[in-house]
Amino acid sequence: MTQPLNIGTEKAFQKIRQFCAYQERNHREVKEKLFSYGLYNDQVEGLMSQLIEENFLNEERYAIAYAGGKFRMKDWGKNKIKYGLKQHQVSDYCIKKALKTIDEDEYVQKLQKLYTAKERTLKSEKNIFIKKRKIQQYLMQKGYETSLVNELVF
Repeated sequence: MTQPLNIGTEKAFQKIRQFCAYQERNHREVKEKLFSYGLYNDQVEGLMSQLIEENFLNEERYAIAYAGGKFRMKDWGKNKIKYGLKQHQVSDYCIKKALKTIDEDEYVQKLQKLYTAKERTLKSEKNIFIKKRKIQQYLMQKGYETSLVNELVF
């Protein structure tokens, strides 16, 4: 595999600022993009610190946006969100902060809504134990905590 042509730090900085301004990005994603411009490690590190200084890159802000988006748009529970953030190499501090931004009442309402919707799809299931087990598995696969799910299902 050939090394991509180095486009230079000035041009790379202009491009990466637009990349970061478009939507929240995580550090790993930005680093990969900078390396794809053919930059060297010291150039990438310099631009990364410049992006952080100019507030184009903020791990905490990214984590909060990620958690809120996955919760609202994909109905993910906290466990799945936490796992997703870990996959993106976000620090534990930022993960905790992001999870705290999810409103508890809204969280429980979402869980109940998912329970009701799943229950409706299982109307034909006659065995109550199998039905409950399927609902439990579905909610846990969505990333909701075992204690909350069991409290609701059983």
